[in-house]
Amino acid sequence: MEGILLGSGLVVIIAYLWYVSLIKKRNTGREALSGIDVQLKKRSNLVPNILKIAQKYMDHEKSLLTEITELRTLATKGYDSVDPAAVKTHLEVSEKLNQKMSQLMVSVESYPELKSDNTMLQAMQTYNEVEAQLSAARRFYNAAVSELNTAVEIFPGSIIASIANVKVMPFYEADEASKAPVNATDYLR
Repeated sequence: MEGILLGSGLVVIIAYLWYVSLIKKRNTGREALSGIDVQLKKRSNLVPNILKIAQKYMDHEKSLLTEITELRTLATKGYDSVDPAAVKTHLEVSEKLNQKMSQLMVSVESYPELKSDNTMLQAMQTYNEVEAQLSAARRFYNAAVSELNTAVEIFPGSIIASIANVKVMPFYEADEASKAPVNATDYLR
């Protein structure tokens, strides 16, 4: 009888420790996602300034400027950070905004007056710094999500995770356009 109680107590302690570990991993993932959101907010705050400066010079790029404005609006909308589908959508929109901003930065090269504008140079430098910080935040997020997902998917974590409502979270991934090979002739005109 004493052995059964001791064994049951040990199982309960192990299950509790596994539960604590899952919650810690989930919270680390949320912290990492929050770090991405902080950097995305910084980037989103820079976008209107860059667009205002660029708009003075870039008459032929109005559709790109409009598209960036629309993506910025979508990227700054709130989302449910606990819902894996909402997180995935948020990260995808943020990546599309990143692509369009990269396209804008390449387009700036075609406008010598804009390229030499001190305000634009400073805005582009700040933007590049934020992108570097965002890249680090993405790596931290993916590392945290990898740990969480592994713990959630492996037995007995899968059982404990379903009881605790801890779900597998999506990785921050580049979309197919970002993975495509770059054709340098598109930029050399």
